[in-house]
Amino acid sequence: MNKINNMIAQELQVKESQVESAVKLIDEGNTIPFIARYRKEATGGLSDETLRELGERLNYLRNLEQRKEEVIKSIEEQGKLTDKILQSVAISKTLAEVEDIYRPYKQKKKTRATVAKAKGLEPLANIIIEQKEKTPIEEIAKQYINIDKLDEKDKQNKDKAVKTAEEAIQGALDIIAENISDNSKYRKEIKRLCYREAMIETKATKENEKSNYEMYYNKQEQIKYIPSHRILAINRGEKEEYLKVKIQKPEEKILTYIEKDIIKGKTQFSQILKDTILDSFKRLIEPSIDREIRSDLTEKAENKAIKVFGQNAKQLLLGAPIKGKTVMGFDPAYRTGCKIAVIDETGKVLDYTTVYPTEPQNDIEGAKKELLKLIEKDKIDMIAIGNGTASRESEMFIANLIKETKRDVHYVIVSEAGASVYSASKLATEEYPNINVSIRGAISIARRLQDPLAELVKIDPKAIGVGQYQHDVNQKKLSESLTGVVEDSVNKVGVDVNTATPSLLSYVSGINNTIAKNIVKYRDENGKLKNRKELLKVPKLGKVAYEQCAGFLRILDGDNPLEITAVHPESYETTEKLLNKIGFDVKDIKDKEKLQELQQKLKIVDIQKTAKELEIGEMTLTDIIEELSKPGRDPREDMPKPILRSDVLKLEDLKEGMILTGTVRNVIDFGAFIDIGIKHDGLVHISEMSEKFIKNPSEIVSVGDIVKVKVISIDKERQKVGLSMKGI
Repeated sequence: MNKINNMIAQELQVKESQVESAVKLIDEGNTIPFIARYRKEATGGLSDETLRELGERLNYLRNLEQRKEEVIKSIEEQGKLTDKILQSVAISKTLAEVEDIYRPYKQKKKTRATVAKAKGLEPLANIIIEQKEKTPIEEIAKQYINIDKLDEKDKQNKDKAVKTAEEAIQGALDIIAENISDNSKYRKEIKRLCYREAMIETKATKENEKSNYEMYYNKQEQIKYIPSHRILAINRGEKEEYLKVKIQKPEEKILTYIEKDIIKGKTQFSQILKDTILDSFKRLIEPSIDREIRSDLTEKAENKAIKVFGQNAKQLLLGAPIKGKTVMGFDPAYRTGCKIAVIDETGKVLDYTTVYPTEPQNDIEGAKKELLKLIEKDKIDMIAIGNGTASRESEMFIANLIKETKRDVHYVIVSEAGASVYSASKLATEEYPNINVSIRGAISIARRLQDPLAELVKIDPKAIGVGQYQHDVNQKKLSESLTGVVEDSVNKVGVDVNTATPSLLSYVSGINNTIAKNIVKYRDENGKLKNRKELLKVPKLGKVAYEQCAGFLRILDGDNPLEITAVHPESYETTEKLLNKIGFDVKDIKDKEKLQELQQKLKIVDIQKTAKELEIGEMTLTDIIEELSKPGRDPREDMPKPILRSDVLKLEDLKEGMILTGTVRNVIDFGAFIDIGIKHDGLVHISEMSEKFIKNPSEIVSVGDIVKVKVISIDKERQKVGLSMKGI
């Protein structure tokens, strides 16, 4: 275990003691959000991202150790275990290395070599590989002809009969070829050479066929430099049968390396061994090495894509909420009409309808009349327009509509990714049983503007739509990663236990779907919860779940003012002592005037000295002070607010050199897509992000960021806009 902890500490560049504490807490069943927030002293303040990475590596390395034990046991049972094998297995760092060592000892299906062994040709293979015999090999091979010793039935059996010396030699060479292929030392060196020098080559399956993969129709790139998004693009092109993919290896170097190790000077065996090495490489080694390298490249590319997707999703989930506003959700469409839903500042549905301002009906006047009436009647402040089909036509309609209203109304373009998935879901049916499926999408769009997190947790994280190749990557890994991202986001913000939906509650540390539904049921039957301790009355929510979830649940009008903060019940006593020490009471955090005085006093608290006096960790004390300074504060308030628009921009309005403000919609390996208010998002290529060299766009921007960009190219035919962030 110490070895595993040490490896993880080195990889994550943290102290081994931090890893030991984190592993102990994970093994005890604590959740990542709980450990990250309330066990900082134990872990030395490891973040939720680091803890998740630590958990993944811990799982992999434990599986690796288990596999090593299984392999050693299997080889030992065969009576073939040596100190050299033991040492090789012990120093292996990956499952692939362990499998390469185990390869010669695996139970094999029928191969040319197993057939040759069954014919008794292994001693002949040993004579050839030792290269000492002076007697011509053809003469030696005659001793292995067995046709006269077999009965009539076996004489016809190719798997048993050796009719000629040539057959005997070929069988022996088949055994040697398989042994070369199974040699873990050779495989390791071949892979090392390939990762250093091999090229990935792509060609078109049909030269003149148009596709999204034309840039790969005749391309070569060193595998050590190829970025992950290109690997996933090539994989997809191959799967869709537009591309043929081949790995060009340094074949001469590989063959020379094996020959030097096997061939001992000039003998009668030199040429046949040289031919056998080539056969082993071409027939056995190359296909499996190709598979391993492609699989390894794909896995690394998938992990990178999943990480990028997670970062983007987190930024989207933590988008700034628009509070206290009545919002009209506008779900654009053509033939079926634009669905409209109005929600008040609490998210309650006030009105809904369908209008037809777009093609083919083009009923602009009728739609205008209907919506102006709703704006006045429901006192609408904002309009959230979904960014899907007919979005820009709808935007132009809304921009003109706003000019005719007396109210101060703005609109915002909102990502509608996953809205249709949600509309038809069981959850949406439970929430709005009497509302048409198509209207539910408009409600979701409006609510996303009011509270992105509360609305987006209702959707499968994969459908959020802020990634790259999310349908091409390992779906189980993606799902696990995104579930972790949603958990971290929900727990960072905190949840009002008296208003939260079961979907939101189910992501709170320690709460599963059953407990989430039980909380809502308890709330419905007994009224609002007055304090966190009341959670223990909820069926299935025991002491363990209570410890994990209590600090993340907020009670805004309850018995204890501390419960509007993230202060954990285990720290209430210490928090009260701290407040008394500086002349305040718990109730003062809800008094605006006293809160200002309290904030000033908290600024000058000597953390080191006070932590010792209160017998509490310095990190925990710092967190408590932060919570008392801004009780009930939503951390999303620091995030960039959506851009409020009142007029529309067309592609024709753009000119090179124009400076615009836009919202980052998606961050990928090669840049970021920016919504600048035209039909299609513009692209800032990674090379146009900074004067300095950057490895990854996420070093500069995140989803939801508001950025200034300069128009550097306009392709009207392809509706593409190139943007730059340099020198602005």
